[in-house]
Amino acid sequence: MVEGMQGMANGEPEFSDSLRTFGAVVQALREHMGMSRKELAVAVRFSEHTVASVELGRRMPDEVFVERADAALGNTGALKKAAEFLNRQPGLAAWFRRWAQLELTAISLCTYECRLIPGLLQTETYARAVTMSVPPIPSEAEANRRIEARLERQKLLSVQRDPLCSFSFIIEQAMLERHTGGEEVTRELLDHLLDVLDRHWNVEIQIMPLRQPVHAGLDGPLQLLETPTNKWFAYSEGQENGRLISDPKGISILQQRYAKLRSQALTPEDSRSLLEQMRGAL
Repeated sequence: MVEGMQGMANGEPEFSDSLRTFGAVVQALREHMGMSRKELAVAVRFSEHTVASVELGRRMPDEVFVERADAALGNTGALKKAAEFLNRQPGLAAWFRRWAQLELTAISLCTYECRLIPGLLQTETYARAVTMSVPPIPSEAEANRRIEARLERQKLLSVQRDPLCSFSFIIEQAMLERHTGGEEVTRELLDHLLDVLDRHWNVEIQIMPLRQPVHAGLDGPLQLLETPTNKWFAYSEGQENGRLISDPKGISILQQRYAKLRSQALTPEDSRSLLEQMRGAL
């Protein structure tokens, strides 16, 4: 199983044309309204350069741009609908791309994982071991695309923005005890996790111990995300599928579960101590 990427084993094509198509729709609607790029830029409160980049298919529009542009260009809902089909990230499964887009501007990102180390925390060797473990085994070129996409996402941890994104990870101890890829891969992974904690004060890692009689995450992995406008989304992934959740009731349930998971996992301090202990034992 590969976070957000397993669907690519089916040879799904990548349609970078979706960005150009979306941009063409923006331009056509703008011209139909008799607006210049400068006038649209003022209406959506983005720079003229940003408007031009979107129209030319060079820039992935964020949620705020789509909402404001839709309102400025007739409020038809066409741009909001078209944005659902945008993609520009080779190596990411189709169902994961919308979530990956939301990650780019998130101010809070919470992840509970019980299958594998979250992609944002993986090393290249661990990512390769995971990628080559689940049938059908991809070609070397396809494996490299998936791994490159995952490592590219990790830049999110270092992005300087205001407010700075807060990252919370809860991971099962069993995933580290599994030694995916062997002892050398696991040793490197433990070093990497400790290094992430040293370099990123906005990243928190909690370990769910092997023994936890009461566990709020028995239904599987989950992710929660807060946008700059304080809107929440959730994401759930399984075998060959993923689901973006925007329903407030569903998100509320997952927020309750994540809060419970945080109370059941080891504290960040004790989690770090366990990581150091496991690293010393290898």
